[in-house]
Amino acid sequence: MNRPTPHSGATRGPADHELRDQIVAAATEHFSRYGYEKTTVSDLAKAVGFSKAYIYKFFESKQAIGETICVNCMLQIEAEVRAAVDGGDRPPEKLRRMFKAIVDATLRLLFQDRKLYEIAASAASERWPATIAYEARMQALLQDIIQEGRQTGDFERKTPLDETTAAIYLVIRPYLNPLLLQHSFDYTEQAPARLSGLILRSLSP
Repeated sequence: MNRPTPHSGATRGPADHELRDQIVAAATEHFSRYGYEKTTVSDLAKAVGFSKAYIYKFFESKQAIGETICVNCMLQIEAEVRAAVDGGDRPPEKLRRMFKAIVDATLRLLFQDRKLYEIAASAASERWPATIAYEARMQALLQDIIQEGRQTGDFERKTPLDETTAAIYLVIRPYLNPLLLQHSFDYTEQAPARLSGLILRSLSP
């Protein structure tokens, strides 16, 4: 399986600088309390105890800070999804696990804090680079499962691989995107099993 390649957004300075982590931690707490849209870089500077100019040595904008927070959340979701997939014995089970883990992990990490949800919503609606990279990695993971299923004989091989992957991803995507997921709360319990079951029947050789 392909391993995740994090995209940390438009950051500056040493990548492992402890002050960068301090800024991100303070920003996460501040956004949680006051919301992403209502917070300015000046507010974050006061919270961290640095000047606004000093923060700009590490991040070029508030969005860059928000994107770093998004990357942290998405990597947690991705790690959980990959762990679930790796726990499956065969491709059909891996696909079922992928659907369920995506819904469970996204709900837990993006909706446990409604203030931080604002960052995820901004990232999704404005198509931040980190979001695009995250979706690309999840689509690659899906393609790996389908390809493995074709090799084991569990899935049909007539339809072009990229076409099959794209079609199935369109079914999964509403559960990856926080803007779409918020409209599907009534279906999150039964959707993973029903949708994955329908897809698996369509993939039968």
